[in-house]
Amino acid sequence: MDLKDIQNLIKFVAKSGANEVKLEMEDVKITIKTGSEKAETTIIQQPSPVQVPVQTPVEASTPAPPTADKAAETEAKDNSSNYIEIKSPIIGTLYRKPSPDKPPFVKVGDTISAGDTVCMIEAMKLFNEVESEVSGKIVKVLIEDSTPVEFDQPLFLVDPS
Repeated sequence: MDLKDIQNLIKFVAKSGANEVKLEMEDVKITIKTGSEKAETTIIQQPSPVQVPVQTPVEASTPAPPTADKAAETEAKDNSSNYIEIKSPIIGTLYRKPSPDKPPFVKVGDTISAGDTVCMIEAMKLFNEVESEVSGKIVKVLIEDSTPVEFDQPLFLVDPS
């Protein structure tokens, strides 16, 4: 299914008055949801299933004791539960800079306020500024520049304290 077929399908669903249409084929799943003024489309392409040979264990093994790496990993997970995620409001391509020759909107360690622009997302040739809804310090950038993002995908971790 090519892009023109998908666009025609979206137009057809919008004209039909249906609220939601799901289409599943071998390697593509398409869900089209329409509202009063807005149409939302999600396309998921799945790779062909690959069979993995199953190996039976020869001897029973005992679980390994936790190592320092695992302890640090669980501590990092506990600390990240205190952070607030800034999520993508739309599907598109994320840009961390206002233009290629400018510095990024925010970097790790920057302090932000509610309403500050943290990035831009391009959707259908329109650039939409993503503003922070929280104040705090940027702890982690979860997405690289010029990367496609999904709706509600976490982009940044913010420490509100």
